[in-house]
Amino acid sequence: MATNAEMRRRFFRYFWRHLQVIWPIVSGLIGFQLVLGAVIGFLERWSVSEAIYFTFVTALTIGYGDLAPKRIASRMIALVIAFSGILLMGLVAALGVRSLQEATKDE
Repeated sequence: MATNAEMRRRFFRYFWRHLQVIWPIVSGLIGFQLVLGAVIGFLERWSVSEAIYFTFVTALTIGYGDLAPKRIASRMIALVIAFSGILLMGLVAALGVRSLQEATKDE
């Protein structure tokens, strides 16, 4: 039976290995979200930092509400960011589950 520390090492080793495989998808989704966030920032006349902040708050479905797009086009783009964020988080969660399965396979 492996110790907790060994189990964590295995998990992170598998997680890193799987992340390297799907990294083009993950980085593409993040880049896509940032581009859409920049478009919203331009339309809403927000600063770059506000646009990035809004993008990640929306993509992670946190939605603090301190920044909210006013234009219809910006709101539609925000929906695309939110859906792609759900996809990204699902992908990372699936990666974690798969890594945990492999790390505990022999237990």
